Order: sequence, then structure tokens, then C-alpha cells
Amino acid sequence: MTNANPASVDRFADLKQLYAEAIATPEFQAAFGDPIPLSIVSAGDEPTDLDMPEPFAAQAECGGVIAAIFDLFTDTRLEAFAPDIAWGFVNSFHFTAGKLARREDSIAQELGDLARMPDLSEVYATSLEEKQLLCRSLAEQRDAIECMRDYAAEMYRALTGWPWSPAKGSRASSVSMASQIAAQDFLRERALAARERHLPQGPIVVFSGPAIWSDWEPLWARLDQIKARVPHMTLVTTGQRKGADAIAAAWAARPENSVPLVAYGLYGSGRKTAFNRNRKLAELKPVEALLCEGSGLQANLYQLLRKAGVPIHAFKKPDGVARPAAQRGPGLRLTA
Repeated sequence: MTNANPASVDRFADLKQLYAEAIATPEFQAAFGDPIPLSIVSAGDEPTDLDMPEPFAAQAECGGVIAAIFDLFTDTRLEAFAPDIAWGFVNSFHFTAGKLARREDSIAQELGDLARMPDLSEVYATSLEEKQLLCRSLAEQRDAIECMRDYAAEMYRALTGWPWSPAKGSRASSVSMASQIAAQDFLRERALAARERHLPQGPIVVFSGPAIWSDWEPLWARLDQIKARVPHMTLVTTGQRKGADAIAAAWAARPENSVPLVAYGLYGSGRKTAFNRNRKLAELKPVEALLCEGSGLQANLYQLLRKAGVPIHAFKKPDGVARPAAQRGPGLRLTA
């Protein structure tokens, strides 16, 4: 089992939990169960009193469409493609939510401009009311789509063992299981504190490892130990979609952990980009770090964190299984 996909261990346990909770969760009740009296479906439409989808049906269907893909492909020559197709379904929710969010922000800006230039005319009052209703309608629609995206993403995680994440940008909503936060957004919001849901508040634990790494059990066990000491931790990885970083992301997304995850990928080009990223990770002042032996980048990050006095859990490259790091230094925690 050493090199097994973590999905093979708890896949069916997760599914049992998901289906046991197939009565509409509080998130779906909040997003679908109490709609505003009137809503504008599309810009330019007249307000209507159309119902929202029924909460239980919305939850069951958006999870069921993901499960149906795996049911159809399992034990066939197309099985390997099920995760890719399921990822696309979740991403369609994410893409739509993004369009709604941008439209909502645009209308909110127009509404703010109107509010700053009051006018006593009836035309002004009507325009203000219409834009306010449109903005509220867009917010309601976005919240519903985000809710479905997050549930479909959790079904994807239960069936693959890996958390769903967008191809680029940030995934953040009030009901997300484990926020996938792009590093540029994270740093900007950390500085400005403008949107609290993008701003992990807990102590930071840094994780980094190579793209080729399959021995997940020791890493999950050590992350469990760290979380026991730092229950409100935020996990910051170097943002690779496979190998060690993907193993850490899968651990963070487990319902019993639900640890906020900052995927700090590379932005820019050139040799110095990765080393600058390492420096910025050290500047986040992490309380602990877990590093897997890899390239010179991991060695450089180890040196920076060790110099900063950060306790480090170091794993050597496995020969089928992980083995303890060979050297001890200040702040280093050897693998068990």
C-alpha cells in the first residue's frame, strides 16, 4: 500500500459520508432555500419571481453528475479519462461563477458611482433601484453556482483522492471545503485585508517537494502530527499539480482536516523566479515546514528556513519507502 493512491484508502468511506449527508446541507439551504422576492435573470430583463432550484435536488444532481462519469467509465478502457472529464464539469461551474463575479463587481461599481452623485429625478431613482436589484440577483446567482461547484469538487475529491483546483486564479467561496488560493491573490489580500475569505488567519506551515513523489503515507502522518499541534494552520505549498505538493493538497482537502491551502506557484520566468519564491515563503514566517528532498530548489528553501529558525520536518528521497534524513541541524525534525 506504500505507493497507493490515497483515494484507494478512503474513497468509499467518503462516498458513504457524502450520500449520508444527501439531505440538503446548510450551504445549499442558504444558497437556494431563501431566495430574494424578485430577481433579474439576465441584464435587461424585467424582474421576475421565478423559484430557485430545490436545495436537495441541486445538491443531489451536481454531485450525481460527477459520480455518473466514474460509474460509466470504471472497469472500461476509458477509466483513465474519468478524472479529466469530471474536472471539466467542476471547472464549468467555476468558470460561470467567475463571469458572474466580474459582472457583479462591475454593477457594484456603477451603483457606487450613482450613489455618490445623488439626483432627485425619477429616472435616477429607477436606475438606482434596478442596478441594486441586478447586483443582488448576480450575487445570489454567483453564490448558488459556487455552492454547486464546491459540492461537485468535493465529490471529485472523494472519487479521485485529489482535491479539485482551477487551472489558474483563485477558488474562494463562503462554503469551500479547503480554499485553493493563488499566491498573488493571497499576498495582495494579506496586505490589504480587503476580502476576509481570501485571507487565511492561521499560523503558516510551508510544504515543498518534487513533482515525482508517490510515498504519501509518511507525509500524511506527519501532517496529522503538525495539525495536532497547530490546529488552525494554513498550509502553503509550492503549487505543483503532482507529486509531493499534490499529496499535501489531498491531505488538506480531507473533510476531517479542511485546512486552508495556499498554492504558491511560480509567477514569471527565469532562473531567479523560483529562488525568489523561496525567499517569499521564508518571509511568511512559517511556524513549521515539511520538506521532501528534491532539486536544488528544495535545498535552497531548506537553508533559508533553517537560517530563519523554522522547525523543519525533512524527508529523504524514498527507495520505495521514505527513510529518515541523514543529517541533523538546528530546527530540523527527523522523519520517524
